[in-house]
Amino acid sequence: MKHLLLLCVLLGLSVTCGFSQEDQPPKKYVIDANYFYGSILLHNPDISHLITEHPSGFILGINRKRYGREAWEGLYGYPDTGFTFIYQNMNNPTLGEHFGLYAHYNFYFFKRKLQLRVGQGVAYNTNPYDKNTNFRNNAYGTHLLSSTMAMVNYQKDNLWHNLGVKAGISLIHYSNANFKAPNTSTNTFALNLGLTYDLSDGQTYDYIPTEKVEKKSYPIRYNLALRGGVNESDVINSGRYGFWIFSAYADKRLGRKSALQFGVDAFFSNFLKELIRLQATSFPELDVAPDTDFKRVGIFAGHELFINKMSIETQLGYYVYYPFDFEGRMYNRIGLKRYFGDKLFGAITLKSHGAKAETVEFGIGVRL
Repeated sequence: MKHLLLLCVLLGLSVTCGFSQEDQPPKKYVIDANYFYGSILLHNPDISHLITEHPSGFILGINRKRYGREAWEGLYGYPDTGFTFIYQNMNNPTLGEHFGLYAHYNFYFFKRKLQLRVGQGVAYNTNPYDKNTNFRNNAYGTHLLSSTMAMVNYQKDNLWHNLGVKAGISLIHYSNANFKAPNTSTNTFALNLGLTYDLSDGQTYDYIPTEKVEKKSYPIRYNLALRGGVNESDVINSGRYGFWIFSAYADKRLGRKSALQFGVDAFFSNFLKELIRLQATSFPELDVAPDTDFKRVGIFAGHELFINKMSIETQLGYYVYYPFDFEGRMYNRIGLKRYFGDKLFGAITLKSHGAKAETVEFGIGVRL
């Protein structure tokens, strides 16, 4: 999925070492190392010429175990937080190699034997598109890429002394979210096998039960957000332009975990000015008037999942003012928010049309 993706390390995710606190279990860390071997998925026929070999590499992780010191930990089944490093050789000189760093969560199921790791970060590609030396690489237009990774593993820690095993499947996505064309992106599906090592000599600690809280009704809150960034159309070398998005929406919290949203977006995407000019002057068969308005207005419904001071936001929108046809009237947004106090927040979100990314948005806002 091309829109999987977000651009940088999870906001505010902390996996720092520290000293134990009185009457609380000390911090516990487990490291893991995995080898993977897989295939590039054909999500777009435009990259069929790039799928020639099977990529491989290794995944290294450091994980901090959570025991319920903070209320959100128990609400989500005591997940781990941590960092992942991935080296991937695409085994194709056109695509090069990747070096990626991610922040991740590990969620557990089936008596903590099944682990789901979800990570977001950035990756460095060694051989992006170049019109003279690497014109066949239409997957990556830049060295620096947004990358999303997911792993589903059977994991058994401390199987022999401090050593454990894990095995499962992985999905790794690379994209620059149309920061610069081309940006067809790649998705790698792989099998992985690895070992874990418990840095605390196998010590175990009791989970702190989550305090029961009386159900209560939450008031409707009103939000104002300003988002911005830089992007380019799919026309290579058409230029990168800044954009601004103003959003106003209401949200109704349903409980400790989630809220529903409804609101409006106003888009000022300057790359569309150049695209309108190009189509009007060079493609008369498209019947685009040179004075077509580049602005758009959309309405959206969304959901927000709260995890401590972080939240995951997903929205589905429809353009009600749409003078220029670009990728259809429906749009979607997925991203991360980090609250600073009760009202202010920062956000990194990816705006897409279906599976086709338009841009990464960097935002600030207030929740009244």
